[in-house]
Amino acid sequence: MTEHHQQIDRLLSIMARLRDPHSGCEWDRAQNFATIAPYTIEEAYEVADAIARDDLSSLRDELGDLLLQVVFHARMAEELGHFSFTDVAIAISDKLEARHPHIFGSNDVSHDAQTERWETLKARERAAKGAKSAVEGVALSLPALMRAEKLQKRAARVGFDWPDPSGAAGKLLEEMSELADADEAHKLEEAGDLLFAAVNLVRLHGIAPEDALRAANAKFECRFRAMELLASFEGKDFGSQPLETQENYWQAVKASERTKTT
Repeated sequence: MTEHHQQIDRLLSIMARLRDPHSGCEWDRAQNFATIAPYTIEEAYEVADAIARDDLSSLRDELGDLLLQVVFHARMAEELGHFSFTDVAIAISDKLEARHPHIFGSNDVSHDAQTERWETLKARERAAKGAKSAVEGVALSLPALMRAEKLQKRAARVGFDWPDPSGAAGKLLEEMSELADADEAHKLEEAGDLLFAAVNLVRLHGIAPEDALRAANAKFECRFRAMELLASFEGKDFGSQPLETQENYWQAVKASERTKTT
């Protein structure tokens, strides 16, 4: 047995021991799919965070934490007689081979053709599972911004999409106006329409909305901290300054950024 097989077996054995109904860990025994799901999502985000920070040491640890989530869910399923970790590995291996006939078969096709076939195969898989709609199966647990993009992409595959960004830009302006005119009973709905339209416009520019907003968050946080630091250098508390003064700090920080990039 190879070293990596030994370590996988070791991990599966540890999980089985933790879930043992008589001698296992009280906390681990008490969990179920629903209680573990939030941890699974959290660990996936921590993997993404380690990648964003280019911290490979942390990435190793976070991938281990994410793997534990897979093992945990598989163990609970095995206890219920549904499937095991081995079944999970078989299922994803079969799926990957089926979706890559140009690699595991004899076909040699272009990248565009590969992408088109990938989407076709996924659609067939969804249909085989009983899907009736092109937008069926987009996970409800996804972050709302990411789910909006996926829903729009699914709709686009069956032709329901703007031909270019200009149409989406017009729709965004329309939704801004509707939010401004909305009464209290409809503001939530109109605000959602506005955000959905913004996702559509960004997507049509070839940009992942989640990536764009993450970058904007990072930029805002950096600028805000810089404003607070400028105020402290002047012996002032940023939060106690009038909005006009705070805006001056904002403009000073932006000017400093431009200087650094020239």
